[in-house]
Amino acid sequence: MRAKNVFVTGGTGYIGRVLIACLLERGHQVRALVRRGSEPKLPSACEAVIGNALDASSFAERVSPSDTFVQLVGVPHPAPAKAALFESIDLASARAS
Repeated sequence: MRAKNVFVTGGTGYIGRVLIACLLERGHQVRALVRRGSEPKLPSACEAVIGNALDASSFAERVSPSDTFVQLVGVPHPAPAKAALFESIDLASARAS
């Protein structure tokens, strides 16, 4: 299998941390979008891209040359009571992605 270049948003989250570790273990190059100050939460082999998942202009130029884009930004434990949060975070980050 050829190594891929993978861009991940939400890489410091519950799923993102596990995914990035697996990708790196399999020899892929990984870059993850993080907020300033969250860089230490990433493995050292993962390149941190500082930006805002809700603002495409803060990271769009750094996505290339990725083979794969993984969007994991979202509200934990979604529920109907979190509809407003879902729209302001999950939907906004998906649109930005």
